Amino acid sequence: MKGMIFDLKHYAVHDGPGIRTTVFLKGCPLHCRWCQNPEGISPEHELMLMPNRCARCGDCVRVCKYQALAQKEDGEVVVDRSRCVFCGDCEAVCQREAIGLVGREVTVEDILAEVEKDRLFFDQSGGGVTLTGGEPLFQPELAEALIDQLSRAGIKVALDTSGYAPEKTFLRLAQKSDLVLFDLKMMDGDQHRKFTGVSNRLILKNLKVLDEIGQAVWIRFPLIPGVNDRRENLKAMADFLLKLKSVKMINVLPYHRGGVGKFHRLNQDDQFGIFEPPSQAMIDSVINYFRGRGLVVKQGG
Repeated sequence: MKGMIFDLKHYAVHDGPGIRTTVFLKGCPLHCRWCQNPEGISPEHELMLMPNRCARCGDCVRVCKYQALAQKEDGEVVVDRSRCVFCGDCEAVCQREAIGLVGREVTVEDILAEVEKDRLFFDQSGGGVTLTGGEPLFQPELAEALIDQLSRAGIKVALDTSGYAPEKTFLRLAQKSDLVLFDLKMMDGDQHRKFTGVSNRLILKNLKVLDEIGQAVWIRFPLIPGVNDRRENLKAMADFLLKLKSVKMINVLPYHRGGVGKFHRLNQDDQFGIFEPPSQAMIDSVINYFRGRGLVVKQGG
């Protein structure tokens, strides 16, 4: 079993309980305008440029056999992405890591070997592995094989998902996981489509299904000012979640601009937006509103 990931982080403390290894699977059916990991949307390899690191030496241009790279008069390197075949030659010669491929093909065994390095931390902290992305259910075969193998090894698994996946697939993998981290962005269907590219009908349906089977759920709410911070959205979300017995907590995740630089490096500026990060006063107000409605809430997580 092989699949594509774009990152693997050891010692993560914000992707579920305890200390965790977070595996980022590549590919996502949503195109959230505020995405923090735009390199996780495409299921394919991508080329990322980091001009601020570039020495303008031209080594990458000279080694490219497909004429995908060129150099301007001032030494700036530009890429013709239609010519790139992702061979990795440019990445290999760059001494400053100013150019590189995003995405690597791995086997389940490759990931398990990395995860085993952290087992001691899992045991001591009550942690485990979190599958995220992108959207881990975009590669359901890889995600399921990982969950099965990790469970056999006695390692707890959290599934971090948008909930936008076929119900049978979603339910099967959710049931096999120890915890579901469910991203819930907004309740209005038209607004959800506007800012993510998809309807939230399937998402809300799958969240109800989780409740019906009694699966433990942490809601992850990305707080984006001007998008989902209005009281009508918060009220609709609280009304909906209070009907679900399986929701154990809401994690309020304040928007930050960490993904903006990635938009530029991937040449995807037109697909995303730049928003203002919420003030601490706004964050506190949202948290207090949810708590006032009787929900368990914390910032981050």
